[in-house]
Amino acid sequence: MDNLIPFSISNLAEITNHRSGEVKFGERIITIPKDTSFLEFISKSDALFVLFGIPEDIGVKANFGRVGTASAYSSAIKSLVNIQHNKFCKGNKLILLGHLDVENEMKIAASLNPNDKEERKELFKLVEQIDKEVSHIVSVIVKHGKIPIIIGGGHNNAYGNIKGLALGKGKMVNAINFDAHTDFRIMEGRHSGNGFTYAFEEQFLKKYFVFGLHEGFVSKSVFNTIKSIPDSINYNTYEEIDVRKEKNFDTELDIALDFVKNDPFGIELDLDAIPGVYSSAMTNSGFGVDKARQFVHHFGKNKNASYLHICEGAPDLDQTNNNHLTGKLIAYLITDFMKSKML
Repeated sequence: MDNLIPFSISNLAEITNHRSGEVKFGERIITIPKDTSFLEFISKSDALFVLFGIPEDIGVKANFGRVGTASAYSSAIKSLVNIQHNKFCKGNKLILLGHLDVENEMKIAASLNPNDKEERKELFKLVEQIDKEVSHIVSVIVKHGKIPIIIGGGHNNAYGNIKGLALGKGKMVNAINFDAHTDFRIMEGRHSGNGFTYAFEEQFLKKYFVFGLHEGFVSKSVFNTIKSIPDSINYNTYEEIDVRKEKNFDTELDIALDFVKNDPFGIELDLDAIPGVYSSAMTNSGFGVDKARQFVHHFGKNKNASYLHICEGAPDLDQTNNNHLTGKLIAYLITDFMKSKML
């Protein structure tokens, strides 16, 4: 865990807005005490969830996306610590671990141009370095009986999450992905568009369901690939459900859950699928916030739901006075997931 920057009790105090007569999440969230073994602490803790952030946008840049996803973790934590600790959701069920130290990788990436073939290869290598760290952290958390909540970065980090879950469980695992895209593109080098491809080809990912694909943003070759392995990959589309009304949202939730529920599975949620949310591939059409929250709750309450990853949010791209709203949305989704496990 040498590459983790821990979140301290003093960090919590700095961003928690105390108010007389109220108890904020930040007053109850658990942090790892200084000079204490992380592994020993989480193994003895009663908290079920362990949250860490990945403040990077290197995978997005390598995929020709708009950078900015590095800012999501910080924004989310500021909102999360200031919600109420009450009977519906309790801060002491969450260990706030900290964030992955990617400062050096981000500095290197800043000088690289993805349109240059050789420089793009260097971006791929940086993503691979982050993959190793993410998979290690996730595997350790899972092995100690906890549920990781991973915030921030591009969807490239799905690979590390899936690999880490598979290593932690000692078997291939499944994934459900709320996304406008499959992120199942060719293995040309690691970036935010092919995390699931790599996880599948390297036999960490067994079954994969994409919920709410946008039909105009998936290539014919990817659809052909999916068609060739129907027992391993399935999907529905946003247009089928909310535009043409050929399928029912609630029914599709159950169908998707049936596809992944027999093995440990990760819940992946890409914020670029939600209209109006600042992200690397912001959209103005798609399932709204309420349906995203229903999605997290529906899958989270299943016993095999083993992690939550919220990615691609980019509050730094919001130049209005409301750039805290992306972090606030992430906080809602985190607590929806926690509540689903505590029912």
